[in-house]
Amino acid sequence: MAKRVYLFSEGSRDDRDLLGGKGANLCEMTTLGLPVPFGFVITTPTCREYFENGNRLPTLLEQEYRVALDLVEKQMGARFGDPDNPLLFSVRSGAPVSMPGMMNTILNLGINDDIAAGLAKKTANPRFAYDSYRRFIQMFADVVLGADSAAMEHVVEEHKQARDYRNDTDMTAEDWQSVIRTFKTMVEFPEDPFVQLKLAVEAVFRSWHTPRANVYREMHNIPDSLGTAVNVQAMVFGNFGEDSGSGVAFTRNPSTGERQFFGEVLFNAAGEDVVAGIRTPEPVEALKERLPEAYDELYRTQALLEEHYRDMQDIEFTVQEGRFYILQTRSGKRTGRASVRIAVEMVREGMIDEKEALLRVSPDHVQSFLLPMVDPDAPRDVIAQGLPASPGGATGVVVFSADEAVTVSEQGKAVILVRRETTPEDIHGMRVAEGILTELGGMTSHAAVVARGMGVCAITGCGELRVNTSEGTATTSDGKLIQRGDVLTLDGATGEVMLGDIPKVEASTSDDFQMLLSWADKHRRLKVRANAETLEDARKARELGAEGIGLCRTEHMFFEADRIDVMRAMILAKDKKERKKHLSRLEEFQLADMLDLFRVMDGLPVTIRLLDPPLHEFLPHDTAEVEALAERIGKPVAEVLAARDDLVEVNPMLGFRGCRLSVVYPEITRMQIRAIIGAALQARDEGLKPHPEIMIPLVINVREIRLISDIIDRSIRKLTGEKSVSLRYRVGTMMETPRACLGADRLAPEVEFMSFGTNDLTQMTYGFSRDDAGRFIPQYLKSGLIENDPFVSLDQRAVGRLVRMAVEESRAVKKGIKYGICGEHGGDPRSIGFFHDLGLDYVSCSPFRVPVARIAAAQARVLEGMDH
Repeated sequence: MAKRVYLFSEGSRDDRDLLGGKGANLCEMTTLGLPVPFGFVITTPTCREYFENGNRLPTLLEQEYRVALDLVEKQMGARFGDPDNPLLFSVRSGAPVSMPGMMNTILNLGINDDIAAGLAKKTANPRFAYDSYRRFIQMFADVVLGADSAAMEHVVEEHKQARDYRNDTDMTAEDWQSVIRTFKTMVEFPEDPFVQLKLAVEAVFRSWHTPRANVYREMHNIPDSLGTAVNVQAMVFGNFGEDSGSGVAFTRNPSTGERQFFGEVLFNAAGEDVVAGIRTPEPVEALKERLPEAYDELYRTQALLEEHYRDMQDIEFTVQEGRFYILQTRSGKRTGRASVRIAVEMVREGMIDEKEALLRVSPDHVQSFLLPMVDPDAPRDVIAQGLPASPGGATGVVVFSADEAVTVSEQGKAVILVRRETTPEDIHGMRVAEGILTELGGMTSHAAVVARGMGVCAITGCGELRVNTSEGTATTSDGKLIQRGDVLTLDGATGEVMLGDIPKVEASTSDDFQMLLSWADKHRRLKVRANAETLEDARKARELGAEGIGLCRTEHMFFEADRIDVMRAMILAKDKKERKKHLSRLEEFQLADMLDLFRVMDGLPVTIRLLDPPLHEFLPHDTAEVEALAERIGKPVAEVLAARDDLVEVNPMLGFRGCRLSVVYPEITRMQIRAIIGAALQARDEGLKPHPEIMIPLVINVREIRLISDIIDRSIRKLTGEKSVSLRYRVGTMMETPRACLGADRLAPEVEFMSFGTNDLTQMTYGFSRDDAGRFIPQYLKSGLIENDPFVSLDQRAVGRLVRMAVEESRAVKKGIKYGICGEHGGDPRSIGFFHDLGLDYVSCSPFRVPVARIAAAQARVLEGMDH
């Protein structure tokens, strides 16, 4: 039988998968000789056993952890369940991947009436003893018994109001005893400490599947199968008195990345008070003034841990009667800008190398350099000031609950979630919010940590606001009332809260960011192109490091106001002669646009997809708009209506589109080829080096490619013959249908490149309409029917298998084919890793995802090297 329980002296940081991140680090710190309250860890496989066993603990588990408990008692010099010399425990979760605040914790476990009295006598501090007792009842009732925690908190608030107390610290021992008596009328909980421990272990295991934990894992792509460990640790008490306290500290500033010890502390408070944001803490420097010896030990410890782990650390600590204890360390959550600065500076300091620095930065964190910021020069009506917990600029309508945030966002509105403080239960609302604003809490509160991890703008500890969530109002210190539906702007860089929609500016880059991108380019193999068809997008793509255009959707060039009617007139033409007349005008537009792209992408490939969408998409649907169009193009309304109705399809995504347009209307393809090659020739005349790549969309067999390639080649020969010039170009296909992938070996001899259109390929493989799947995919995810949204991250098992087969089988037939990705998956970091492993040549994504793709491609290469 595998060992299920490990003492802190038995594990190490390498045991993360077995003991969870928290447990592994507690073991590591114990080995380092740091002042860690002793305890033991119940392993993550035991959690899996628990669920496989129908939510029942393994038979011998209690016997195993009682043996460990005896050893902890000897180490701590106290006994669990002994009123004369009581030992209390914290029982905490700890997954292999950090999930801050998402699972359950119970503190002060092992206390009852007799033990509370014994604790009061032993410590000569009855206020502390009964404060600890009521905390345990509240947490145990909430986590284990499923009681109404808000109702219990209301009891505390009523008691304080009746005595005109402002803070919990004003409560006396007698006050807490009165509260405890009321609590006991609300819930029944076991007096036996060993029964408490067993129920707590089960509750922590069950918390792996709480809604908030499920949402967090979905957001961060954490497998459901991992499970959580349970950490049982001897309690130390920050709420012992004014020479005690609890805090959270970071070895570097988690918001800016500055190499500066940063943290917060609450005196005479338990650790959960800091994290929950129930009171606004003081800077950690306050500990230096009040308890200098404890501060010095904390400072030495944080320096040692950063050097040992070679990463910025997030530390939880407690001081009891002036004595320092460390309760946890983990790699700290940080903003995107901070992650880049820390990674680059650690390379300069010789702590890590370039490759490790690349792995330290989440590709999604790169977006923080690309997010809009509040315009520093714009006039602003600042109504309150809080702590700048997570950067960026955000504007939205005010909502006061997570559920309301979801409802309003589903209406297409940006929302600002305003709370007194957030809890893990708010995760679904935080996820959809543009910004988060809390009255309470500090830079290390739940709202701050989670927002930074999600890249959401957040301001915490805004004490100038009084938030009343039940009434849906927030009042500023000067009496200004903010109501549900009002528009606020948050500046996450300064902590300013402003009325109205304040203009934004594009986020600025930094020298550190450019350095990291240069390392990414040095270490990656995959090329990164952009999906772009406008001059603005092409310029932005080049600015952000794109190495060409991997998808130019030519139809987008015809949607502008001065062109759409010409396109519509072409579609509605009654014969080829009339159609050609309109095509000649469209050719002028297309040639000018293509020339712009060749100029911007001088020397780089530009992959141009021939017309793809169903023609009816260009036509108006409203009768009034049809009548106006008929008048503008000089056709009878009845004729336009009849033509529109004739083009309507039952299933347009599988209908008359893609290469089928070229088959039926070859004159459209000839026009596009003349525009593309004409622009390329003109660009060359200007001294540029155009590299056109013509892509045939939605093919199903090689005969389509041969037919359309012949149209392309004949058109080009005619044009170059007229000008007595030659031009290098490539013809390839967009691999979007399962049949094309399954027959890739047949297509290979006729093409020079294959670009996988993974949006349509996913759609056809799954039988999901990507335009309608939003109605049911959330429920599929919630029910565990699929692991990820297949339109966001490539389904490697099925869609990926089609891509792999196509590449391997076509490569076996013809060497030298270039392979790329031009679906939305080209900007998804997890998908990019798969494409790298397949040996593709490039990915293509939206311009603003280009830096993300550059980092992700480099990470894939670095990880490949580590595997070998």
